[in-house]
Amino acid sequence: MSDNTTMINDQQFFEQFDYQPRPEFAEALRERLQMEEGIDQVLTVTAVERAHSTSTAITAPDQKSWANSLSIVEAILRTREEFFAEIREGLGLRHKILAMMISSASFLGIYGGVMGAASQAYAVPQMLSSAVKLPVLFLITLIICTPSLYFFNLLFGSRQTILQNIALIMTAVTTTAVLLVSLAPVTLFFLTTGGDYEFFKLLNVAIFGVSGLMGVSFLRQGFAASVDASNPEGRRARRALFLAWVVLYAFVGMQMAWTLRPFIGSPAREFELIRQNSTSNFYENVFDSARLFLSGD
Repeated sequence: MSDNTTMINDQQFFEQFDYQPRPEFAEALRERLQMEEGIDQVLTVTAVERAHSTSTAITAPDQKSWANSLSIVEAILRTREEFFAEIREGLGLRHKILAMMISSASFLGIYGGVMGAASQAYAVPQMLSSAVKLPVLFLITLIICTPSLYFFNLLFGSRQTILQNIALIMTAVTTTAVLLVSLAPVTLFFLTTGGDYEFFKLLNVAIFGVSGLMGVSFLRQGFAASVDASNPEGRRARRALFLAWVVLYAFVGMQMAWTLRPFIGSPAREFELIRQNSTSNFYENVFDSARLFLSGD
């Protein structure tokens, strides 16, 4: 039993027998009780402030600091359970979305510049063009695909807001962007060691495929920890819907990439910001590149 409890019992004992202790003893008892209560309050406030500061470091990065916006990546990769829990509770959604947009745009811009460096005669303009177009590609795909996921989830029992859905999708985009920039040295290695144009295209398709699958994996974990965890009703239907949405997201992304091409730049063509008048499509072009690479033409 603590001293505080003992002193309160002593006070109740005095009151039971209508006994009034000496003034100096009563004053000492009162000061002791106030000191114990003050210590408890200080400890409680300190714990609350420490938890708030930890949460704020993840949920509300300084919007004026570019470096702090990039720190959201560490929160996603290292403490994803807590990160997804905060999205489920709706904590700092606007700050999270802004930080993920800044970080993913930065990483995608870097990798886009690496892709554009493959253009031999027009390397500088192609690098700048690809560094801008790659983040735009992901942004437009996000704008097109987010409403369908949000409203279909609502139809099958989800209680999440549009901002929570955007935050979850941006988690996938940010993860994909981080993996792309981490594989940029591999792309540069094959670029500088003399890989031909067709091989370089196939290499980037493979890198985007692997990075995209990892991003979708993070998105699935986010939905399992937020949407499914908060509302089990309609869980099976939402999971089937999620798989269908991933296919839709991939098709929209590939079609948008074909629309905004070139990202690498053909050595047989002059620089073009957006290539026009092509009768081919993304899938046919990748198949032709694979055929030419395997045949050695």
